[in-house]
Amino acid sequence: MKGYRIAIMLGLAAGTISPAASCPAVARSAIDDALAGMDDDRPTAAKGPDYLECVPYARQLSGIQIFGDAHTWWNQAKGRYVTGHAPKIGAVMAMEPYANSQLGHVATVSKVVDSRTILVSHANWSPIEGQRGRIEKNVTVLDVSPANDWSQVRVWYAPIHNLGNTRWPVSGFIYNSKAGAITKPETAKAKKKGRRSDPIGDIIAGYY
Repeated sequence: MKGYRIAIMLGLAAGTISPAASCPAVARSAIDDALAGMDDDRPTAAKGPDYLECVPYARQLSGIQIFGDAHTWWNQAKGRYVTGHAPKIGAVMAMEPYANSQLGHVATVSKVVDSRTILVSHANWSPIEGQRGRIEKNVTVLDVSPANDWSQVRVWYAPIHNLGNTRWPVSGFIYNSKAGAITKPETAKAKKKGRRSDPIGDIIAGYY
């Protein structure tokens, strides 16, 4: 009952509280592995005019001019853009190939909620009304890495109206700043902020 009340208060949804998110995430990793981020190898013409891959949408939102499959973005960014392991608004989260997603995935950060929670906008992740290649805006991504370094995340999955249970590996974040640019140094307050300062994030991630 205590865990249920906590889940009600949290209400992790696409930027708002969703009725279906009022109960703890169920074990749906099989669905995640089978569908979320699944590569679609159909010919382009068969996908329809409204079908959108994650790469062009991330490029459109972030302004980062990298082309090619999502799993190549992290290596392509080296020497061209600033990269790191802290989410920032406008940065592209580069996810590694995993399970049935052989091409990886990219999503653009739209809001940093706390040390373990961000909102992203991305394309071709969840099937929407049974269709792939759709856009989702401001949906929840939760850091579930032991070190709070954003190396593993759980991602909002529309068909279950909740976070999927699969822990997707993340290479890091690509920022729209040219490599060598001077970035704002991390403040002492930011350095102190971590997993222990975010007990609610710990509860969701299972670290309690």
